[in-house]
Amino acid sequence: MKRLLDGRWNIASAWLIMLGGYFAICEWVPAGPARTSAADVLLCLMPLFVNAALLINTVTPDWRKRTFWMLLALGNSLWLAGQTIWTYMEIHQNRHTPYLFNGKHFNVDSIFYLQAIPMIAALALQPHKQSNDRKLVYGYADFGLVLCWWLYLYALVVIPWQYIAVDSGQYVRSFVVIAFLQNVVFVGGAALLFTQATGYWRRVYAHVAGARAVYIIRLVAIQLVLGRGAYSRGSLYDLPLLISFLWLGTAGIMASKIRPEDAKSIPEPSTETYPSDRPVKQTTWASILSRAAMLSLPFIGFWAMEISQAPPQVRQFRVLVTLGAVLPLGFLAFLRHELVDRERLRSLRASQESIDNLKRLQMQFVQSEKLASIGQLVGGAAHEINNPLTAILGYSELLADDTSLSEKTRGLAEKIREQARRTKTLVNNLLSFARQVPSEQRSPVDINTIVNTSAQFRRFDLRGKNIRIEVQTGAGVPEVRADMNQLLQVFSNIINNAVYAMQEAGGGTLTVRTLFEKGNVVILFSDTGPGLRDPRLVFDPFYTTKPVGKGTGLGLSICYGLIQDQGGQISCYNRPEGGATFRIELPAVPSAFPFSPRSVASPSRDNPAKIA
Repeated sequence: MKRLLDGRWNIASAWLIMLGGYFAICEWVPAGPARTSAADVLLCLMPLFVNAALLINTVTPDWRKRTFWMLLALGNSLWLAGQTIWTYMEIHQNRHTPYLFNGKHFNVDSIFYLQAIPMIAALALQPHKQSNDRKLVYGYADFGLVLCWWLYLYALVVIPWQYIAVDSGQYVRSFVVIAFLQNVVFVGGAALLFTQATGYWRRVYAHVAGARAVYIIRLVAIQLVLGRGAYSRGSLYDLPLLISFLWLGTAGIMASKIRPEDAKSIPEPSTETYPSDRPVKQTTWASILSRAAMLSLPFIGFWAMEISQAPPQVRQFRVLVTLGAVLPLGFLAFLRHELVDRERLRSLRASQESIDNLKRLQMQFVQSEKLASIGQLVGGAAHEINNPLTAILGYSELLADDTSLSEKTRGLAEKIREQARRTKTLVNNLLSFARQVPSEQRSPVDINTIVNTSAQFRRFDLRGKNIRIEVQTGAGVPEVRADMNQLLQVFSNIINNAVYAMQEAGGGTLTVRTLFEKGNVVILFSDTGPGLRDPRLVFDPFYTTKPVGKGTGLGLSICYGLIQDQGGQISCYNRPEGGATFRIELPAVPSAFPFSPRSVASPSRDNPAKIA
């Protein structure tokens, strides 16, 4: 609050100094070149201070608000450009420049006319509304349409009386009418936004509307009361101009005085709500004005040709200007239509990708929930089976090793022991699937070494068969923090499944690739077999395509659980060229960037890898 009060005192002091200085020039400096020069210099300095006050507010991440203040500053800079030319002519060339050069020199009035166009575009952004992070490219086409339309109006209304049928009185009236219309549009737009906004932006719109209203009063007073022929810089008629600039600068200074934490207490405009049965229609002012500009051309052309009472050469010129305006305005309209179509296609693609991602996430969530519930059930059942199974295995071993029994009896005991051990292995797999078996301590491991070890285990059994395993290890692949034995189990299981599928197809090649992608180490197992019958079900417990006795359907389910336990992701899909691909992603160790290869020992006899 203290900061705001200090800012208001500073603003009041600036007002007093600027207005008092100009009043002193008008009253104490005698009429003549000295007064004109002093007034021109002061009017050149004033827009510089106003631009500084406006551009302070461009330090914001919101592109809509940042562009609003930049466009206001651009309009102010155009006025400065016109005033600079005016000052040069009056001070350096000692020429009085009231309004008309009869086509022999550049017209300063056109620059003063242009300065309101970017300010209208600033209001069309409606910066008080919530902004997204992405700019809409077709907004530039809207701005180009509005700019060309206002230039077209100037050429239609003002230029004929300056170059075609030279008439100073008609020129002044035409310029006043078009400039008055332009500024009324700005003030009306600011007033409308004032009624829609609340809090902080309501004050901003009130200030800019009031500043421009004072500018309109000054314009009308000079053009209609005093007359441009008798006007010169350094008169009290420019006091409203100074007030307009100071008021606009005040809006920028007061906006910059509000801290982010103070802005939280100022109510922002609430988002408009619509009934559920009404479509939400979001249309910006720029698009409305651009469409109105295009539709106005035939009506203006008809007025210029049939209704206007201007001389024939003026009417002919206006018709030609209207026909000429069709080309740039039509081009911008078609360009906007093309940009809108691209934006809609991009939005449709983004929506489709979002839906696909949502489906994948939903499938993963269902899969995780299903595995969790089945895992709890299987874990409990496996523990209950383990107790009597241990007794069966122990008694069968006693019978098999008892030499007092007959050979036939010990043979039956040996078969019982063999089947008990097989059942125990199945129970251990069930416990591993249910995550009841604790993993070894995790440590940074080299994925390339583990992949090579897993492939080497299987190559010994493939001699003489039409099956090859190719390993393509990527350079610079960082380490991952995981249990080496569990990763060996997962990789070996996937390799075994691929080898089995290729055996059924008469042979093929399994390609194992490792790479680093977006902070994850990726391992790809791609085979040339017949592919997966249903990729969505391969990780379900007890799902198998192998004949009875060849598989339990728990191998890939266990792999899924082990990879999830390591903080990674596993997925599979059929390739368009044939065969299946299993993709495993594991988070890389941040400290391993850049990666320096480490050797990871192969599993020893004392700690063998468990291969499902």
